Amino acid sequence: MAAMALAVSVGSVNITPAALWEVALGRGDALARTLVLELRVPRALSAFATGGLLALAGALMQVLLRNPLADPYVLGLSGGAAVGALAAMLAGLGGAVISGSAFAGAFLSTLLVFGLAHGTGSWTPSRLLLTGVVVAAGWGAVVTLMLAVSPVERLPGMLYWLMGDLSYAHTPGYPLVVLLGVCLLAFPLGRSLNVLARGALQAAALGVVVRPLEWTIYITASLLTAMAVTTAGSIGFVGLVVPHMLRLMLGNDQRLILPACALAGGTLLVLADTLARTIIAPEQLPVGVITALLGVPTFLYLLYRSR
Repeated sequence: MAAMALAVSVGSVNITPAALWEVALGRGDALARTLVLELRVPRALSAFATGGLLALAGALMQVLLRNPLADPYVLGLSGGAAVGALAAMLAGLGGAVISGSAFAGAFLSTLLVFGLAHGTGSWTPSRLLLTGVVVAAGWGAVVTLMLAVSPVERLPGMLYWLMGDLSYAHTPGYPLVVLLGVCLLAFPLGRSLNVLARGALQAAALGVVVRPLEWTIYITASLLTAMAVTTAGSIGFVGLVVPHMLRLMLGNDQRLILPACALAGGTLLVLADTLARTIIAPEQLPVGVITALLGVPTFLYLLYRSR
């Protein structure tokens, strides 16, 4: 709540707490109401939803692979979603079609990674992780190719979107509903996820139906990533750093970690977007640049601390 209040108060035009209170009561001048209700509140809610979605997807992937370095971007989910969304943009489509294309790309990447990692036998977490890294590199090459053949007038917008852009994220309803739904789903699945984090064999011995649960995790992570990429473009390090930090602070109980990831990831991206809007105001920086500048040293410090 403090991060949201800061996000709607700070910007190229600052709004005092008294003026913000007047707007909350339905009063205040027209400029303050427009800034708060039509521009900053939808953008802040979109940032919160996107950060929560990315942190949840990262936490689920780390449980699935039992590897703290697992992340939707490392495993190619975001690359597939980005290719789907960019293809829709190149075709001149918009709105729900871009969202559907992003989810289709993420789900295609899911099937591709699982299929290649499975091969003729059963996949292992390390094999799936390596396959995801290779597929992510392939999606990166496809994105580069699409940018190279794109019309010149569309290129700046596509590049800015790929770096993470919340300028046009004014419909936070669907991402927030998905975020809330997955958080509610995490409670009944929390015990099974805790057991799965100890290994597939131990989970199977304790009565967990492992393979359907693994597919549920991967498809859910695909949905979360596609929704986040559609809302704000490619934003890295949120799904990697936030779950890792929370596990060091709170332990490994997924019934606690997953809702905490939703709150912490959303708060982090709200603060990062506020910084991106204000650091060189009235110009704006891509929020993905801010998360990378914050995430890289933070993660290196965490690795140093856990030697």
